[in-house]
Amino acid sequence: MPSPSSLLTGLAPVIDARTRILVLGSFPGAASLAARQYYAHPRNQLWPILSALTGEDLAGLPYGERLPRLLAHGYGLWDVLGACERSGSLDAAIRQPAANDFAQLRARCPQLETVAFNGQASAKFAAQFGAAGYRTLVLPSTSPAHAALSFAQKLAHWHALTT
Repeated sequence: MPSPSSLLTGLAPVIDARTRILVLGSFPGAASLAARQYYAHPRNQLWPILSALTGEDLAGLPYGERLPRLLAHGYGLWDVLGACERSGSLDAAIRQPAANDFAQLRARCPQLETVAFNGQASAKFAAQFGAAGYRTLVLPSTSPAHAALSFAQKLAHWHALTT
């Protein structure tokens, strides 16, 4: 059993009563944990993708201004894991994963309809959310480590959130 000090703790959910679409990642990368900001790595494409989907330049805003604007568009952010051990930022290096407590979602997000999984690691939770009655979408990872698709190709997949 790892010592408590070796466990990394994730970020608090960015959700509210207006959240209709929840984007779930696996666990924040090293840059995000250090900054205490979702998708802080400068080459991660999530913020540019959400900018394109919302029609608002979220990526160009300071982080503290992005979150209220994201929520205003009905989007939320969280991760499937709340804690784990990991060296580096790759999902393959995750050890001792501990899932977040999703029981609170119905009460905190009464309008939630769609749960989107940012990559295959988080998609392992898709069946759980589908069984709970949510529409689920497994989308290509926005991580710079997932370079098999171009930005335009990823964005085309992510447009499924708007339909």
